[in-house]
Amino acid sequence: MKKVISLILAAFICVGLFGGCSEKKVITIYSTGEDFRNEHAREMLKSRFPEYKIDLVDIDTGTLATKVSAEGNDFDGDIIFELEATYLEKVSDKLAVLDKVDYSVFREDLVPENHKYTPLSMLSGSVIINKKLMEKNNLEYPKSYDDLLKPEYKGLISMPSPKTSSTGYIFLLNMVNERGEDAAFEYFDKLAENMSGQSFTTSGSGPVKALVQNEAAIGLGITFQAVKEINEGAEFDLLIFDEGAPYDYYGSAVMAGKETDEDVMKVFDYIISDVSPEDKRLYMPEKVYKEQDTHMENFPEDIKYGNMEGLMDINIKERLLDKWMH
Repeated sequence: MKKVISLILAAFICVGLFGGCSEKKVITIYSTGEDFRNEHAREMLKSRFPEYKIDLVDIDTGTLATKVSAEGNDFDGDIIFELEATYLEKVSDKLAVLDKVDYSVFREDLVPENHKYTPLSMLSGSVIINKKLMEKNNLEYPKSYDDLLKPEYKGLISMPSPKTSSTGYIFLLNMVNERGEDAAFEYFDKLAENMSGQSFTTSGSGPVKALVQNEAAIGLGITFQAVKEINEGAEFDLLIFDEGAPYDYYGSAVMAGKETDEDVMKVFDYIISDVSPEDKRLYMPEKVYKEQDTHMENFPEDIKYGNMEGLMDINIKERLLDKWMH
């Protein structure tokens, strides 16, 4: 009886002092990726690290950048799984130097000089066509961005707002680089008249969703998202105009001070070695690793990429977004 009482007391002491002897260490990860990509990463991490409680939080780009910048050392995350590289540069003083990471495996042009994040993904945009709606409305395919201004496309085009979506921003920056700032903004003022729904979408995935739901016939959206829908049966075509495909980079990072936590770094190393390559294989085939050999059915080959000068300059981005009125 005394032995039983001793065991019960020991259990109470364990709970009281340590909050439960079997309680797992929480590793908190933030990601701006699409929900299906985050879910796959979440399942891989939980399967690989049953000894931890993996808390992968879905969050939008602007909110995460603001949260990291505002909270600094009080930020409640350990790892950033995905955030646009421009914003990672902006909050770099809040990030750890990853001096033990082998950056030689990545494309050299994607490696940041400060070594405060690792390349995770590259995505490009294209003009996506809903074949059924185009046929229904007896419309010809556009051959240029200027064609999208034609009155016959009124109410049939979807594009994300650069204010709330990095996808929208890459289309804006590409146009600024091609035509000049004033002409680019004049162009989008005119394009706004042909938007479907209320106006520009708030989400980068909005155009593809609008196409899937037959709410738009033409979408300025993310190529890999459109290809995913094509491979699931959607009747879409992809166009890349003479200006080339706009594109963006995303990266992964560890919060400053967390690089000394062996558990956090173990999880981060697994993201680089396994989760990111799997993400490329399944969803985002555009090349990030030097030896990457990924292919997705129906994904365009030999993409001509557009002029994205200034992509990593946060000052240019903030100035252009301040000027955006839609």
